[in-house]
Amino acid sequence: MRAAVLGSPVAHSLSPVLHSAAHAAMGLTEWSYGLFECDEKGLAPFLDGLDRSEWAGLSLTMPLKRRAMELAAEVTELATAVGGANTLVRAGEGWAAHNTDVEGIATALTEAGVPAPDGTVVLGAGATAASALAALRELGATGPVTVLARDTARTGEVTAAADRLGLSVGVAPLADIDRYLDADLVVSTLPSGAADAHAERLAACRADLFDVIYAPWPTAAAEAVTARGGRVVGGFPMLLHQAVAQVRLMTGVEDVPVGAMRAAGEAELLRRSTRVGG
Repeated sequence: MRAAVLGSPVAHSLSPVLHSAAHAAMGLTEWSYGLFECDEKGLAPFLDGLDRSEWAGLSLTMPLKRRAMELAAEVTELATAVGGANTLVRAGEGWAAHNTDVEGIATALTEAGVPAPDGTVVLGAGATAASALAALRELGATGPVTVLARDTARTGEVTAAADRLGLSVGVAPLADIDRYLDADLVVSTLPSGAADAHAERLAACRADLFDVIYAPWPTAAAEAVTARGGRVVGGFPMLLHQAVAQVRLMTGVEDVPVGAMRAAGEAELLRRSTRVGG
């Protein structure tokens, strides 16, 4: 059977490492996992060209998460609520769209011992922010949730997701971050380096931090929170656990070898950081 990750850009993806490690540990020697550059315009013809008898599923990165829902024959309630799907699996003659990012975030936070927060600040308003809101709901978060965006005019999709999830969410400019840091948890979904300017502010507050960046790691924000004794969760555990859920969906096997996937991913990140550093 075949599977692959699609996106643009996609060359940096750790998914082939994680999924291949799972297949090897599970003894699925006939499985292969590839990587293909694909944008929104190219997704439909790519899917049309696949022999569904050979393909078990696809992992999807940006910018394909909304387009995948439009092309799928079935869409889960969670993917619909979040407004994005990162996984396609075979469903009869078509594809079923799933969102495993939510499980990835929720499991990463739980694994790190971060309790359900009473007050959360989400930095950024993209697709990952919407998945973070759903994860917060699953964890039983209480208190206010505020989305801080660089451009509040572009928060319509995340607030619509909040409405579908039954969450009350406030929106404010990221420039006003000082006013909102009296919270238990800060979730940064910002691109690499974008949260660095707020590291001192995060060091001065009491909140734990979940930063979706996994390379380069640690980020300046993560170092600041760690230095004051706060809990920090990086992007790799999220990436790992969303991949675990994908392997489960694609193979139909419940007992996925998380340890083997974690070890392979950490080894690859170390290899990449050593190569860059050298």
